[in-house]
Amino acid sequence: MNFNQIEQLEEQFQVATYAKMNIAVARGQGCWVETSDGEKYLDLYGGHAVCATGHAHPHVVKAIQEQAAKVLFYSNLVYSEIRARAAEKLVQIAPDSLTKAFFCNSGTEANENAMRMARFATGREKVITFTGGFHGRTADSISATFLGKYREIGKPNVPGHIAADFGNIESVRAVADRETAAIMLEPIQSMAGVTEASPQFFRELREICDELGIILIFDEVQTGVGRTGNWFFGGSPLADGVEPDIISLAKSLGSGVPVGACLVNDKVSANIKTNDLGTTFGGGMLAMAATLATLEAIEDDRMRENISEIESYLRERLKEIEEVVALHGKGGLLGIEFAENCKPFHAKLLENKIITGTSSHPNILRLLPPLCVKKEDIDLLIEVLRN
Repeated sequence: MNFNQIEQLEEQFQVATYAKMNIAVARGQGCWVETSDGEKYLDLYGGHAVCATGHAHPHVVKAIQEQAAKVLFYSNLVYSEIRARAAEKLVQIAPDSLTKAFFCNSGTEANENAMRMARFATGREKVITFTGGFHGRTADSISATFLGKYREIGKPNVPGHIAADFGNIESVRAVADRETAAIMLEPIQSMAGVTEASPQFFRELREICDELGIILIFDEVQTGVGRTGNWFFGGSPLADGVEPDIISLAKSLGSGVPVGACLVNDKVSANIKTNDLGTTFGGGMLAMAATLATLEAIEDDRMRENISEIESYLRERLKEIEEVVALHGKGGLLGIEFAENCKPFHAKLLENKIITGTSSHPNILRLLPPLCVKKEDIDLLIEVLRN
């Protein structure tokens, strides 16, 4: 089908919930995608931070093909070698205190379960999140989201959600108490415009949680799985070494195969009993094969080291663009801040066949590329911005 035929069918049969670019992606390789009309685009958005290993990474493709030929799925009622190996690998790369994994299907489901586990562990209900944070669109997660209109479209909201100001520890002290089950945050707030906090902020958060018996949750749906150049933000120097009690994951974890997860410490896992949590598709064999292969590909191809080098290279090259006033973020979660609204830059880049993303900040253009992005890809971006 050509683009017009595909567009017509989607518009006719799909609920109109997304504003879309006028292209239909048919295939991809590395950091490039090809449309139904045979045009090639440089993908610096990665399907919204999902395609960490690049499109059609051969190791991931092979693992999925081999698993599909064996068994696509069976539920958690049975044991599975590929699930066991994926869980082992995920825990091995996690911060030392996080010793167990729970698999689900998406980021919002991971966050729902993270909050539920915090309530099990504490016997409390209140959850503190932050202005500018985004945690998903299901009931508890959207109620924890204090960004734009999301809480409004999620009404009626789940009670017990309180907001503090991201990066402002005094605002946390003002609302945290012994009725609080969890403090949950995106360590880098992506949709808000790649907003960051100081390492000291995370250290002081940990201290508040320890003092009041609160579970600390890092929503690493976007920052996890190597995106910042670290396997996880939690436990890294970016967080002053602070290890949360729970890390929630999704997006990059399966290279595009839907999979979410929570990594938890012993304090949390000890309070979870049989049937407290459940998911039909979570931990399915195909998803687990994709997860294990994704982690292996990132490790074997040294993608974490690569994305850190790319960040440094981009910071240097952006000095050539006078309209750019700052670069926010770490590794492959970056926000280019322009002196004016970024939408004309976003549109011009797409016109020149480079896919990027915007944010809720009008001046900030987001880059969420595959971790295998190359310096020559950055050169192309700079060339188009310069022109």
